[in-house]
Amino acid sequence: MKKDTIQIDYKKYGSITELSEDYQKLWKAALEARKYSHSPYSNFTVGAAIELENDEIITGTNQENASFPAGLCAERTAMYRAGIQAPNKKFKRIAIVATRRGEEALASAPPCGGCRQVMLEFEKRHQQGFEILFTDADDNFILIDKPTDLFPFSFVF
Repeated sequence: MKKDTIQIDYKKYGSITELSEDYQKLWKAALEARKYSHSPYSNFTVGAAIELENDEIITGTNQENASFPAGLCAERTAMYRAGIQAPNKKFKRIAIVATRRGEEALASAPPCGGCRQVMLEFEKRHQQGFEILFTDADDNFILIDKPTDLFPFSFVF
């Protein structure tokens, strides 16, 4: 047996103002999208915004359903929309924003396992990674270089 270690590098920012204007614009688009979240069961509102290679921004929100798990996460909603609206455009970056309904404080919002898998599929389809921006439990802005950094042992054909 050989023991090995997985390590990822990421950037951590203490506030939105530390991010570039491009990231701030994308973050604001995800915040705006979050307002349209359909989350009557969890009251956890999530918005996602993807910036494509042509600088177009496509958004998505979480969509819950009483027949759990028939709902869909904001990230997947945005990625699938991008796959329909701009099937040949590569992703540059995605921002994920979450709050509790009625609150302004940001919640921790790393992508779930299902979303990570879909991100990997888009990374493979486009033959390039894309950056992922979200907040952690300490209100930091976390920037990951590419989906494979979040999910090193993935199921990809």
